[in-house]
Amino acid sequence: MHATILCSMHAWASAGTPATEIPAPEKPAKRVHRSMLMLRAITLTGKVVTDGTTEGLPGVTVVISEVNGGNKQGATTDESGVFSFPNLQTETSYNLEFSYIGYEKQTITNFLLTDANSRTLEIKLKESASSLNEVVVVGYGSTEKKDVTGSVKSLKSADFNAGIINSPEQLFQGKVAGVNVTSATGEPGAALQIAVRGPGSVRSGSTPLFVVDGMALDNSATGGAMNPMSFLNPQDIESIDVLKDASATAIYGSRGANGVILITTKKGKSGRSMVTYSGNIGFSKMARPLEVLSADEFRTEVPRLDGSLIDKGANTDWQKEISRVAQTQNHNVSLAGGTDKLSYFGSFGAQKQEGILKNNQLNRYTGRININQKILDDRVSIDVNLNATNIRNERPPIQSLIGSAISANPTYPAYDANGNPFKYQDGTNPLITLGLEKDITTTNRVLGNISPSVTIIKGLVYKLNFGVDNTTSVQDLQSLGNLEPQQDGRLETISKNNSNRLIENYLTYTFDKNKHNFSALAGHSYQRFFIQTRTSSINKFPVSDLEPIYNPGLGQDLTLVNNRPTGSATRNELQSFFSRINYQYNDKYLLTATVRVDGSSKFGSNNKYGVFPSFSAGWRISEENFLKSSAFNDLKLRAGWGRTGNQEIPSKITQALFSSSTAGNVSYPIFNNGTYPAGTSYSRLANPNIQWEVSSQTDIGLDFGLFKGALSGAVDYFRKVSNDILLEVIPTDPVQPAGTYWTNVGDMKIVNQGTELELNFRRVLGSGLRYEIGGNMTFIKNNVENSPYSVIPSGSAQGSGLTSATINGYLNGEPIGTFFLKEFTGFDENGISTFRDLDGDGIITDKDRIAAGTALPTKMFSVNGNIAYKGFDLTANFNGVAGNKVYDNTANSAFYKLRLSKGLNVTKEALTESAESINNSAPVSTRYLKSGNYFRLNNLALGYNLNTTALGINKWVQSVRLSVTGQNLFVLTKYNGYDPEVNNNREINGISSYGIDYMSYPKAKSVIFGVTIGL
Repeated sequence: MHATILCSMHAWASAGTPATEIPAPEKPAKRVHRSMLMLRAITLTGKVVTDGTTEGLPGVTVVISEVNGGNKQGATTDESGVFSFPNLQTETSYNLEFSYIGYEKQTITNFLLTDANSRTLEIKLKESASSLNEVVVVGYGSTEKKDVTGSVKSLKSADFNAGIINSPEQLFQGKVAGVNVTSATGEPGAALQIAVRGPGSVRSGSTPLFVVDGMALDNSATGGAMNPMSFLNPQDIESIDVLKDASATAIYGSRGANGVILITTKKGKSGRSMVTYSGNIGFSKMARPLEVLSADEFRTEVPRLDGSLIDKGANTDWQKEISRVAQTQNHNVSLAGGTDKLSYFGSFGAQKQEGILKNNQLNRYTGRININQKILDDRVSIDVNLNATNIRNERPPIQSLIGSAISANPTYPAYDANGNPFKYQDGTNPLITLGLEKDITTTNRVLGNISPSVTIIKGLVYKLNFGVDNTTSVQDLQSLGNLEPQQDGRLETISKNNSNRLIENYLTYTFDKNKHNFSALAGHSYQRFFIQTRTSSINKFPVSDLEPIYNPGLGQDLTLVNNRPTGSATRNELQSFFSRINYQYNDKYLLTATVRVDGSSKFGSNNKYGVFPSFSAGWRISEENFLKSSAFNDLKLRAGWGRTGNQEIPSKITQALFSSSTAGNVSYPIFNNGTYPAGTSYSRLANPNIQWEVSSQTDIGLDFGLFKGALSGAVDYFRKVSNDILLEVIPTDPVQPAGTYWTNVGDMKIVNQGTELELNFRRVLGSGLRYEIGGNMTFIKNNVENSPYSVIPSGSAQGSGLTSATINGYLNGEPIGTFFLKEFTGFDENGISTFRDLDGDGIITDKDRIAAGTALPTKMFSVNGNIAYKGFDLTANFNGVAGNKVYDNTANSAFYKLRLSKGLNVTKEALTESAESINNSAPVSTRYLKSGNYFRLNNLALGYNLNTTALGINKWVQSVRLSVTGQNLFVLTKYNGYDPEVNNNREINGISSYGIDYMSYPKAKSVIFGVTIGL
């Protein structure tokens, strides 16, 4: 970093390089001992300008403190670029720090304040040329961005999305090319689906590996409907690095097939102590209610169908009755600082978020402490990271609640004369459901790791990483006893315990001489997972004000027939050996080679270990002499190939399984009394030959930067092929004792290939105006090849008469997530649905289904921009997808004429076909397949940084920022459900489903007001 400091003083300028002394005047003043001088309080005034001009730069953050850390103050430059600090003592040395987005940070150390220099300080900040020297986190280490040879995207906290954030995935939604983040529902804390360069497996989904401060997580559910990643406080996250191609992810071997997300939390910095409070309050409402018939429309349309109209005279909007304007509060306090040997970061966060559906609330409390201690002349460095989280999630019965609200007769009143939910016999008031049903999950999670490192000799470092991740949760599903409508009370309790232990040892050696730079990594990893679930229940609670959750002993049905305890336990182990070599020549030519050997307890003795290598190379063309005088400040060509694995199958399926029973088909009576002893039989044969599912990926990329980094971007082409697909299939052997068995489908492949584009332009003007606009776009194609099966079904439909139907199918030559449906062709003369007879046999069967499109988008795009002037800044983030479809299972099950004729509400879409009979059913077909394309304003944030100096509070308050953020302000789409970004999990036997919308929790439109105070 470079800057110019102009002042008539004795000072040192430091910007991360050894300090250089500014020449003293030709005739320096006679040195006088400080004790002989009269110390007095004066005001230091200075000006910050842009390099090469005399134009003042407003909005620059200036922090001053005595060299011993005392008397710390903060200020912000005014419209003319001027700052001031009152009540400073003369003949005292100070440290100053200047920072401004888009400019290189500048520090002055040991600035001796005198009367002569108190009003002559001028700082020239230089515009940041590029981000090439930014540190990028990679597996088991970090490197500078310019030296990366794989496809890696690094996001800092300033790049994150704003708004009401529950989990880290929301922070980078739409920010990374090739990465599709889908919020399946609008429920607070709900799970999100992530696909890095497309899904490559039939049954393991597409969730990448998450690594938090070096601790690899197992991604398993932690209880209830919560997203497992919600335990992390987004305010604690410093950076997120996404490893996309195999050359970057192969260091994680068997767990890198779906990509790797590296999360680094905030750390303290030596010489600077800070206390920061950030808080916000948000208000949310349902963004896009379904347009069901109003009461007047209902009164008109039911008689037209010769239906039986029951009119209670009301005009009730049931969706409005079950929803609300929800309030969210978020409060975070952090402390950070340190000395040369010790640095620390601590935080406490509290979030209270109401869902837009009534009786839905998420409370989260988080605490974190990160410590780094250096000892023995800095040869030993110890990092300690500890995070503790408590979450309480209260949910109503979402699907039944929404189903009742969108179907209920709008002429019925919501409440009776006494203000109680109205009771009627020919339907269920959804407000009664709200009062009777409750789902409460309490989750406690502690994640911690300690990582000491020792410098053995120069360049050789040993590091130990020991981590523990423990989660316990209790989910209570409660139904209250009730008289009208009559129901027996019930309480079901599900307890879950997840345990994850990790220990790693590795050595890193670096060698740098002349034009050669070499580093090598070698290590060993052992990780053990234990997951245990226990379920108990009790029935027939009396009608009482005391809820069963607080006294299960009131249940009257104590028989095991209806309340038999159940449970399960799973233990898995991973042992790995890994290594990596990096070589650079003359800062131009880059080579990386990685290999990891993984052994998993999930596989049989014949194929327990898998080998996952990768190779990549880079050429920094911009460092060649023929480009030195060009507009390119960065031009790098890179290419890589690698293999990663997938082991996401049930535990112990390679081993034989026996079952014991007293049933007549496995036992017979031995004694005269006719009792049957337990008989034991095979239920699964051993299969020691099952091996790893393997993904091979090739990536070719070009990174570029022009005009001193003002314009930058990247282009990547990738091809990822997954083979040896792990699948549960029906055996061909008729004497096989089990109905299904697990195997690798040898020739079957899943191919993802595409192109990623990223572009960013930023400009900083001398007037203090700065702006930035950028975006990314991904073109991707997914294909299933050489499957020996005509179709692998998935996506079970829901609704009356639809329970045996399927929606998705895995087909040869088609993408994962393909909709395999009968093709709707209209209505016959009787108003009954007709479908295409594909095989021409005159009968409509499953053989007549067609591949009708896919739920996977073929295009993903994002646009983001920001503009700032003086203390104001405005940021906008847009994202969208195209080429995909959504199956509207909600409309399929609830919106057709037959239901309206029976007095149930529908949308106007259900009445558009005049030829349709009221006797027509609504089977699963392309009739309810709709476009899933959308373009969304994800968030829009306006902020203002107060001038603490002008307010006279800079001695106590360094910075104050006010903000207002709009989230999900609009979405452009043809889809007429709650939201096109939806994906209800309707898997069948573990086969992943895609793009199905059934009574999904509506998404919210939110406005958030926030304040951040730095002390």
